[in-house]
Amino acid sequence: MSILDRFKLDGKVAVVTGASSGLGVAFSKALAEAGADLVLGARREERLADTGALVTAAGRTWAGRKTDVTKPEDCAALIALAIEKYGRVDILVNNAGVGTAVPATHETPDQYRSVIETNLMGSYWMAQEFAKANKDGGAIVNISSVLGLKPQGLPQAAYASSKAGVIGLTRDLAAQWTGRKNIRVNALAPGFFPSEMSDELPKDMVNMIKMFTPAGRLGDPEELAATLIWLVSDASSYVTGITVPVDGGLVMP
Repeated sequence: MSILDRFKLDGKVAVVTGASSGLGVAFSKALAEAGADLVLGARREERLADTGALVTAAGRTWAGRKTDVTKPEDCAALIALAIEKYGRVDILVNNAGVGTAVPATHETPDQYRSVIETNLMGSYWMAQEFAKANKDGGAIVNISSVLGLKPQGLPQAAYASSKAGVIGLTRDLAAQWTGRKNIRVNALAPGFFPSEMSDELPKDMVNMIKMFTPAGRLGDPEELAATLIWLVSDASSYVTGITVPVDGGLVMP
């Protein structure tokens, strides 16, 4: 196998949550371009056809269904769809996520719980179902955040807590499953990329983020997607339990 062959995903089936917009679209497109067929989940099911069109344009096939990752039954149904259509599931990208920007003295219990339930618990329910259905080994990538590694001056206690929790979850599942099930589990910690969440930030805050980022700019979603392909492919076959910041140097020591 050549070095470039290690990055290929031919014959693999990848499940992506939060696939209706933003980074989920970029991840799905990249996975298809690398050779994988896709199973897409999102709460906004009507948008999945647009993501699916990118998969089709890359020469791969796809299936999708409405998925709320806070509901374990939805997580089970999404993995079941992969088995029903393709007979296998090899890759899981836990991308579904929500965020808030509320000062800690004002955030309500419901606001806090909703972020934890989606970002952390939803990743766990999806990983559980993936591990039950996976037969030949595979790879899980959980999407954390630089806010799970280091505060960035934003009032995001719920989001930061959930993303730090994702890092802990990643390590524990890697310890449990890498040797016993041949399932590698890693995490990505994106910096600031164009997305629905970043679009809600004030322009002066975005400019400040650029100023404090050594790269001097926001990231391109394809830069993050390229790192994802490395983590789910044989190119990283001896890599598990780590969190990879893709942030333009924002959280360097």
